[in-house]
Formats: sequence, structure tokens, C-alpha cells
Amino acid sequence: MAVEFVVPVLLWLLIVKMLHLAVWPALDRTLGSLAAAAAYPTSILLFTLGTWYLGLLGLPIVLALLPFFAAIVYAGSRRFFTRERLKSALTWDLAFLLPFLFMLEVRWINPTISYAEKFMDHAILASIMRAPIVPPLDPWYAGGTLDVYYYLGYWMGGALGLVSGVPSTVVFNLVLPTVLGLSVVALYALGHLLLDRYRWLPVVALFLPNPSAIYHILIGDAWFDVLWGSTRTIENTINEYPIFSMLWGDVHPHVMSFFNQGFLLFLLVFSYMRWETLSTRGRTLLCGLAALSLGSMPGFNSWDVLVYAPVTLAFGLLIWWRYGNLRPDSQNSWMVLAAVPPLAIAAYLPFYLQLNSPGVAGVAIVPTPSAPVEFLLVHGFFLAVLIAYCAPDIRQRPYLLLAAVPFVLAGYPAAAIAAVPLVYLAVRRRFSATDTLAILGLAIVLVTELIYLVDNMGEVYFRMNTVFKFYLPAWFLMGTASLAIVGEWLRNAGIDRLIPDRAEKALPVLAAALLIVAPFAINVDFGYGSHTLDGAAYLEGSNPGDAAAIAFLRTLGGDHVIVEAEGGDYTYYSRVSSFTGIPAVIGMPFHEYMWRGNEGRISERSADVRAIYEQPSRTVDLARTYNATLLYVGPAERERYAVSIPTDALELIYDAQGVQIYRIPA
Repeated sequence: MAVEFVVPVLLWLLIVKMLHLAVWPALDRTLGSLAAAAAYPTSILLFTLGTWYLGLLGLPIVLALLPFFAAIVYAGSRRFFTRERLKSALTWDLAFLLPFLFMLEVRWINPTISYAEKFMDHAILASIMRAPIVPPLDPWYAGGTLDVYYYLGYWMGGALGLVSGVPSTVVFNLVLPTVLGLSVVALYALGHLLLDRYRWLPVVALFLPNPSAIYHILIGDAWFDVLWGSTRTIENTINEYPIFSMLWGDVHPHVMSFFNQGFLLFLLVFSYMRWETLSTRGRTLLCGLAALSLGSMPGFNSWDVLVYAPVTLAFGLLIWWRYGNLRPDSQNSWMVLAAVPPLAIAAYLPFYLQLNSPGVAGVAIVPTPSAPVEFLLVHGFFLAVLIAYCAPDIRQRPYLLLAAVPFVLAGYPAAAIAAVPLVYLAVRRRFSATDTLAILGLAIVLVTELIYLVDNMGEVYFRMNTVFKFYLPAWFLMGTASLAIVGEWLRNAGIDRLIPDRAEKALPVLAAALLIVAPFAINVDFGYGSHTLDGAAYLEGSNPGDAAAIAFLRTLGGDHVIVEAEGGDYTYYSRVSSFTGIPAVIGMPFHEYMWRGNEGRISERSADVRAIYEQPSRTVDLARTYNATLLYVGPAERERYAVSIPTDALELIYDAQGVQIYRIPA
């Protein structure tokens, strides 16, 4: 890795570790040996929330570091950071660092901000870093803000970038390594709760492909087709799984939320398994942490809260049932159920009040459900484990298989498949943590077969978002449960007795080596430029004129609105606002239509941009109606429009390599 990127990476990691050290002591009394693990996601969520409130108040977000510094000084004065304690946390440090380095290599090989949702992802990130205000400015809709979208994950990355001094085009390639590291820590900690041995197994859920990927490999598809085909398995939907999302590299809400999903599951399972051993302070702390996690979900990826709010209520009810028999009790076992939801709302209330998203239009019955084979190619691994897990119950009570019949008769065979293990696990009524995770995951995929949330994706892709956004939480729930079951099978089979002690100790080292080598052994270069952490570096070769002009604009101070070409979605157009964060009159129009609906008058803005470039008598006045201060004329503008602008009425402030930038007079 080039030397010029070592310092930004080290500064980034220094901030992450500093935040971790600040929070760890506060969790130690309650979480014990797992406190150092929980401190990683907790500190990031607290930092994100703190900087967001500073942005809301118009204060410098760097002030958020002060309480973290103070916490470290206080803990140090109390001699918390002993050599033994720091050594005990080394496992969790490595659990974060190794996957971080793995993803860092992936991003170094394939770093470009150039396809899929990457222009959008960086546009929002750059907008936040250019002007860290709340709500952030919408980079593709001049005069608008991002209160129409769930932007908290971008705020997290932008805030970390601002306090560490890393530019947005590099931050773009540090966010996913950080998310993966935090996710591994969360699921490894969950493994410590679910398993006595093989505690790393739940982490495998992050790296496991779906059966469809194996199918595409077996039929000889090219690497790109394996990735793409395995996530478009169920017709007219998207079926991403975590390792695909990471390799694909979109710094998108559904990916940035991974670590928070794992963290909330850890907190809920910890509460469920250890409630009676906790003090009142410990129970209150756990409720606060769960509220911190759950409350952030609408801001990270609003679809998640539709799953995890019911998941939280289910665990809250089980905790109350297990420890209080659904009655008021001395252990306050009702706290998770009664306290976490209102605390979650209260912690992020200003965000919810600002949110102005069109949302969904309602709930509808799925008219064309998933084909069974396609369904199994997505969920087959986990379903096979769960059905095998239920095999003794099936032999004992085969008549319960009849629960699948109504779904088959109604024309929902995939739902019938999920119903079989779901019914057997529910009727068993054991409700262990593993069983509960499996039940909740199965319930999600079953319900998703029956109903969908109505959005504006059109008639063909009517359930695309529902399947896409709900299958990922289902993957986390069923995946962790299934792999915990596999861990129990391995322990009961005595596999560990067949492995020499030396070999067992060498396995983690081997796994770490494979993780670090994997990005170089597997081709993850999609051909857009590589071997850098600067996502904009490829422009110097492919579009040198734009590269130089964008570099100029990134250093241009003041509040600006820019006019640039609009050329549809998922194209090179809108690149100036995407790389600078300076709001354009209109950027990728379908994205804005998704966020704003017809009220955004998106087509009118696109027509006005064309008029600004092609009708010189209207250029200045029309640009002023959007408070535009800059007019960009480059190769893309000349290709898109018959450019004819009143240069005598504009101030030329940049002219190089075929690009002119004009200042529009006030």
C-alpha cells in the first residue's frame, strides 16, 4: 500500500481506538469480559450521535471528542488500563483489525467511486464533510436537504473523517473496512454467548456466500457473473448477502448498518441470558445501549427498524416471561420491553421530527411469490441446518408438517418451506437464544413471501426493496442461529478431541493469514482502477480535465450551488457534485424522485438545466432562481447539450484542459 495512505489509515484507526478506550471502562462492570468487545460499536454510535447533535446546534463537531478524552483521563487516573486488562482486550482488537485490513485490501484493489451507488454514496459523504450541518445539504437537489433520506451512516463516516483529517475520497474506502471490523467484533461477542467452543462460528455468517453463488461457480460462470447472478436469484428482486455487499463496495445504508444489527442482537441475547446476574445499574445500562442501537436504525437504514423493533419487543417479552413470569418483579425484567422503545425514540427524536421521506404507500399481498428453487438458492444453507435441527421433533410429531399445506394450497410454496422449521421451533417452546433467533429469521422470510411494502419501484420490481431490505436482517438472524447450531453439533461430536492442541492453536493464525491473503487470491478488481485508497484518483487517467477542475472546486471556500449536466442515473453525469459535495440544481433524477416523489418536480429542474446551457438569454436569471453561484462547462456538458452561454455576463474563474467554471453574478 502506497506510503501516502499509511498516515490517513493510522489517523483513522487512532480515532477509532481512542473512542473505544474511552467507552470501555463504563461497560466493564456490567459486561465483564465482553465489555471490550461491546465498546467498539458503542463508542462509534455514541460518537455519531454526539457529532450529529453538535451539527444540529451549529457547533464544531470536533467538540465531540472532548468527553471521550475526559473519559480516558478519568479511567487512567483510576488505573483502569492495566497491562493485564489491555492484554485481555487484544483478542477484540485483533477481531476488529484483521477484517479491517482484509476490507482495506479489497478497497485498495478496487477503490473507485465510479459505478453502482458509489456516486450517490460519495456525494452524500462529501456534502456532509463540506458542510457538517443538520440536516445535511442534498448534493443533487439545490436548496433541499437530506431530511428525505436515512443519512446517519454517512454522517458517521464523515464525522470520523473530519476529526481524523482524512479527505472524503479516502474516507469512502475506510468506511466499509470499519463496518466489517465492527460487525466481526459484534458477532464474535455474540458467539461467546451462544457457544462454549467454536465461538467464532457466528462470524462466518458475514463471509458465507449463498447457495446460488455456489451454483454459479459450478456452472463455470465468470467471477463477476457469480457475484451478480447470486444476488439476482429470485426474479425481479435483489438478494444480497453480507460478503457480496462488502466486495461490491457500495458505502450504502444497508451495508453500513451491518455492525449495528449484530450489536443489537448481542445486547438482546446478553440481556436474555444474564438478566438475573445483573445489578439495577447493569440492567439500566443494557437498556440504554439497546436504545442507542435501536434508535439509530431509522437513521442508518430505516427498513431495519421494521424488523428490529419487533425483534426487540420479542426479546423483551421473553425476558419478562423468563425472569418475571409476565408480572411485576424485583428484577425489573419488564425493563427491556417497556423502556427500550421510548428511550430509542427519545435519543433520536430530532432526527425523526426532521425526517420528511415519502416512505411507503402501504402493505399489499404478494401476487407472484418466489419460486421454491430460487428461494432455496438464497436461504438453502440455513434452512437445511434448521430442518436438520428439527429432525427429532419431526420424527416425533410428523403431523405438524401439515402446517405447510395451507401455504401450498394458497400458492406460496416458498413460505411453506420456511413454515416447517418455524412451526417445529415454536411448538417446542424452548425459546433458547438460538431457537429465538432462528424463529425470528424464519418469520421474516415467511412474511416477506406473503406481503410487501408498496413503494414507487413500479409494477415489475414491486417487491424488490422489500425482499432486498428484509432478507439481510433475516440472514443475520438465521445465519447466527444456524452457525451456533453447527457449533453445538461439532462440540457434541467431539471434533475438538480429534484436533491436536498445537493444531487448534494454529487455526486462528491460519484463518487470519487466509483472510489477509484472500483479496489477492480472489480477483476483486472490477477494472475501474486500483492500487490506491483515493476513490477519485482514476479520474486523472480517464477524465483529466474533470479531475483537475474537481480538485480546484474541493478547495474552493464558501457556500455554493453548481450547475452541471444531468444525464440520468448510474452514469458519469452528476460527477462534479458527487466528488465535491457542492449541491447541483439536479443530480441523478430517479434517486431524487424516489426521495421526493412528484412534489420534487424533478423533470422541471432537468429542463431548466438544459435551458441554462442552451438558451443564453435565460442562463443567468434561471440559474439565480436556484441560487446557483457556479456554472460548470466540461466535456460531459458539451456532449449532453448544445452549449451556448452568455460568457460576457459570467466571470470565468477556472479554465484548463477543456473545462471552464464560471461564477454567476449575484
